[in-house]
Amino acid sequence: MAFFCCGGADKDEVTLANRPKDNRNTSAGKQKANEGPVTSSPPSTQLGTPNLSGLSTGDEKQRVFGPAEARVVGSSIIPAMPDGTYDQKSGPPPGYHDGAHHENTQVPPGNPPPYHNWEETVPDTAMFPPPPIGGYLYSNTGNASEADADRAHDFCDNTPLWTPCMPSDAVYNSVQNFDLRPVRPQEYNGHLEVVGQGMWRGRTQGQNGDCILLTGLPLYFPAKDSPLITELTKTIYFEAKLLAQYDGIKGQVGGFSIGFAAQPYPTWRSPGWERGSVGVFSDDGCRFVNDSWGGMEFTSAFKVGETVGLGMKFSLPSPESLTISQTNGTPTTLPVEIFFTRDGKVVGSWNLHEEVDEDAGGVRGLEGDFDLYGALGLFGGVEFEVCFNRSGWLWAPPTS
Repeated sequence: MAFFCCGGADKDEVTLANRPKDNRNTSAGKQKANEGPVTSSPPSTQLGTPNLSGLSTGDEKQRVFGPAEARVVGSSIIPAMPDGTYDQKSGPPPGYHDGAHHENTQVPPGNPPPYHNWEETVPDTAMFPPPPIGGYLYSNTGNASEADADRAHDFCDNTPLWTPCMPSDAVYNSVQNFDLRPVRPQEYNGHLEVVGQGMWRGRTQGQNGDCILLTGLPLYFPAKDSPLITELTKTIYFEAKLLAQYDGIKGQVGGFSIGFAAQPYPTWRSPGWERGSVGVFSDDGCRFVNDSWGGMEFTSAFKVGETVGLGMKFSLPSPESLTISQTNGTPTTLPVEIFFTRDGKVVGSWNLHEEVDEDAGGVRGLEGDFDLYGALGLFGGVEFEVCFNRSGWLWAPPTS
């Protein structure tokens, strides 16, 4: 599922860093707003690349993640989803707040508070009122509006990705125990409940507009999970079951997309459409990586009663890759494989860096250096179940 057209104005006066290609005025029928590297930071904040030749693997870890003492923080609070009107001139949302010890916490300046274990303070955030608003040219099945797309592009252009920080032990242990709850956006109209540890069930009303459910905590923390730190492969994964479909938007097909996203993310957009996100869609089986057009052909449409899953596997670079990176002074890139399951069987996968749609906007946010949240995009009326708890998966992770 994608929208009719997504690039905003036909002629951008400036280069917009996060937007996918808009090729409507080219011979191929599409156009791109930016040919350079994808970045959320203004050009004025970008520093020159230092000469990192001769760094050891340990030095490389320290360069990427900073000194260990700067990563030690206490309990932290995840904010409500932003409303897309974030004004950089007035400063970002408040940083970490750690009770009596907040004066000693060290957090990158300008970073919203990314983590909070809601279990420590409230019983069930899913029952709370909504938080403040915080390949193909077109899809063959459903398309969102150009206005929603332009609003999302503006949001991403003006709202940097959150800088990852070290989670507290309580927060990290909650995620390892699959204690993950949904953050319900105001665009979600319908029923939503937590039915078990890391298990949700919901139903949106017919003709519900596009929206996204995100986990309240990241599934992947670079400061704890990166192979550059652990020297181990890290896999994140969850499953969703399509229970029923109802009226879609303007007669289109209702359904969901399963994916992952870096925060902050526009709450009225499905994963895969904007920067730092990936998603596979139920209505046509296409996969999207920061692609507001029609996505890339990947699998067939999901069937009612079918359980699908999506995973990301982050691996340690080869010694040769680390040596080349250090010699050339370039950032270390983790190998990232994205895989898709149907009723517990892996039926497809792709390499994040090697298989990129030429019309997409880049893979920044998905390379293992930002927090990643589980994401379920919803459009139209749909009934669904989501399972982050390993005990409920149909897919059996490899034992080695």
